[in-house]
Amino acid sequence: MNKRELVKAVAAESGFTGVEAARAANAMLRVIAQSLQRGERVSVPGFGAFSVRDRKGRTGHNPATGKAIRIEAKRVVKFKPGKALQFDAAPSGASKSVRKGVRR
Repeated sequence: MNKRELVKAVAAESGFTGVEAARAANAMLRVIAQSLQRGERVSVPGFGAFSVRDRKGRTGHNPATGKAIRIEAKRVVKFKPGKALQFDAAPSGASKSVRKGVRR
């Protein structure tokens, strides 16, 4: 699903017009991004949590040449799905640890 499809689905689900749904989606994404830039954690109960984490610098390898290269340290966004999302999204062939607690 891309952003256009997401906006259409939000409009259909909420009864908003397409323009209203697009404004709401854009505002939500902007607020999440701004909060993460400030280093804050964004938690949406029943969905998951976004957070920022520092990744250390490391040595990697160029796959084309095999030559060692230095990968600089950086801050990355991490997403941890909530339990409801984890279980609902787990494919039927997923490991038991992913499907644990799912009632059939």
